Formats: sequence, structure tokens, C-alpha cells
Amino acid sequence: MPKLVRNLAAACLGASAACALLSFRLGGGIWLTLAIAFGTAAYHLGVRLLVGRAYDRWMGNRADLSRRWYQPRPWEEKLYRLLRVKSWKDRMPTFYPDEFSPEKHTWEEIAQTMCQSELVHETNILMSFLPLLAAIPFGSFWVFFLTSLGGALFDLSLVILQRYNRPRILRLARRQSRRKTAAVS
Repeated sequence: MPKLVRNLAAACLGASAACALLSFRLGGGIWLTLAIAFGTAAYHLGVRLLVGRAYDRWMGNRADLSRRWYQPRPWEEKLYRLLRVKSWKDRMPTFYPDEFSPEKHTWEEIAQTMCQSELVHETNILMSFLPLLAAIPFGSFWVFFLTSLGGALFDLSLVILQRYNRPRILRLARRQSRRKTAAVS
């Protein structure tokens, strides 16, 4: 998946440049709108890659699971039922499937990776709205707004997914830890 996203970001950047050139030569119109749309898509894809890489360097998939930020809130279960998370959670993409593999990692390591992933997606939600500033010089506010909203909603769904699954993964981690402790005794 990372290679696909990098290639898609590069393709969008190239399409944006081509449409910008056509807009310059032909006088704006649909070409300017397409240049903005492709450029914004390139931004959204590229920023997600950069934010993920920055968190990887900073945290290395190691999070303090006891931090308050990662703890479930009392209202979350109701929200998950309302959103029917259980029915769509298995259809969501996983960017780095190996990082969530119980064959390669302990359940605690997977939970730490989930915390880092949650932070990545929360940061991406905020970064999704930076392109709105480009609406000032370029106009086309709705193009910027709709792509920003789409990117933010996608990342929000991934935050919800991480928070929905983490308590279950932590229960598995506790069981795994008890088994190891019992085996040592």
C-alpha cells in the first residue's frame, strides 16, 4: 500500500502540473479547477506519508499505553454502536499489515502501534484543513473544502477503528502476559 500511495501522490502532482500549464495557456476554467483538485489530492496523499514517517521516527511504534489520551471514554461504546463500527471495521485498509500481525508482534506491541496510528490519523485530520488557506489566492473554496473534508473524514474513520479495536487487543495482551507468567512459574 505505501508504494501505491507514493505513486498516486506523484501521479496527482504530475496531473496538477499538467493542468496548471493548460490553465495558464488556455485561460483557466476547468483546467484551473483540475489543477487545484489534483494538487490538493497530491497534498493529502503526500502529507499522510510524511506525517506517518515523522511519527515512526519519533515514536518507533512504542507508545505508553497508560496515557490518558489512549484510554477509552465512557461515551465511546455508544458511538461505536451508533456508527455500526463492527459491520465495517473489517473492510478498512491497513497501510502496514505486518505491523499489526500477531505472528510477528506481541499483542502489546500491536496495541502500541495502534496508539501511534491513532496519533498519525488525528494529526492528518488537522493537516487536512491546511489547503483551505490556498482558497484565498486561488478561489475555488468548495474544491478545497470538499477534498479537505473527505480526507479528514477518512482519517476520522481510522481513528475510530483504532480506538474501537484497542481495548480488545489489550485484553489479548493481558491474556498473553498471564500465559507467559504462568509458563515461567
